[in-house]
Amino acid sequence: MTTYEAIILGIIEGLTEFLPISSTGHMIIVTALLGMEPDEFVKMFTVNIQFGAILSVVVLYRKKFIQSLNFYYKLFIAFIPAAVFGVLLDKQIDALLGSVEAVAIALLLGGIVLLFIDKLFAENETEGEKEISYLTAFKIGLFQVISMIPGVSRSGATIIGGLTQKLNRKQAAEFSFFLAVPTMAAATCYKLMKNYTLIDSSNIGLLLIGNAVAFIVAMIAIKAFIGILNKYGFRWFGIYRIIIGAVIIILLTLKINLAVL
Repeated sequence: MTTYEAIILGIIEGLTEFLPISSTGHMIIVTALLGMEPDEFVKMFTVNIQFGAILSVVVLYRKKFIQSLNFYYKLFIAFIPAAVFGVLLDKQIDALLGSVEAVAIALLLGGIVLLFIDKLFAENETEGEKEISYLTAFKIGLFQVISMIPGVSRSGATIIGGLTQKLNRKQAAEFSFFLAVPTMAAATCYKLMKNYTLIDSSNIGLLLIGNAVAFIVAMIAIKAFIGILNKYGFRWFGIYRIIIGAVIIILLTLKINLAVL
């Protein structure tokens, strides 16, 4: 991996991590476009730079993270399903991390779902903010498990989970941001512990660069996303997913190597 590739992947991570378009899916697509082999270091890198993105949440919402312990209890309860299934399905998830086909299908199907989300949960926007109970937090956490499939989108799944619990778009999105902190911190630490032997003096700089870029870009993306979501809803994200997914499926069907584009 080159410094240029590390910067590109950091930008992609920061832009897509908190949008309902799948950061992991975009990472897989971009690595294919760059002609990068999905080896163990590349897979570890794409997970590790999520740490930079979650730091942006802590900085932007620092007041939330110094409130009562009740806030952390709810995040922990919401985190439990992903923690359990993440360990149980680790090998299966890792196998899918290099599958462009799986990403394309998930992007397409997820995009179709997003086309109808605004109408399905329109009444949530008129009821104001709702208190998030422990049960609500757990149910949102169950939706996060679905996002373990590359291309589904952790952000999209958990936001939809929040909407099913009568949260409005802004509240659902913000809880999704908060839930990303323990989830991605755990995923990063787990991946590092499993693959620490891959890190040496020749590539630790790449990890630092990727995290720094992801942090800066995510700060900008989070602020922009809330504004876009409140004004336009999910429809345009759905259209984007459908276009990207359909294009990739067509290219794969025609057996065109993404790396030559």
